[in-house]
Amino acid sequence: MRIDELVPPAVKAEFPDINPGDTVKVHCRIVEGDKERIQVFQGIVLRKRAGTDGGNFTVRRLSYGVGVERIFPFASPLVAKIEMTRRGRVRRAKLYYLRALSGKAARIKEGERENAT
Repeated sequence: MRIDELVPPAVKAEFPDINPGDTVKVHCRIVEGDKERIQVFQGIVLRKRAGTDGGNFTVRRLSYGVGVERIFPFASPLVAKIEMTRRGRVRRAKLYYLRALSGKAARIKEGERENAT
């Protein structure tokens, strides 16, 4: 018996189809003591990983000139919403090369993706 037969995928259906190169806004629930608030993390999707746990994706942004990356699981209850800001046109599945680039060199072309059916 495989694990995906035992545990159904817990990915929320309301999330948009995101891919590497897209600019997204991830609304995260932050719990501080007994209070809860929503914090938005906006950046470029570096990678998307599938797995039996629902998978995860990595988002990178610049904060005061320092690159910050966060990994968000698709099945996490702390991810309230994902908004698509821009679609990026890239030719790689993992955009780790963006870590070494800065300024105008780190730009990604905008474009609609064709359906890969």
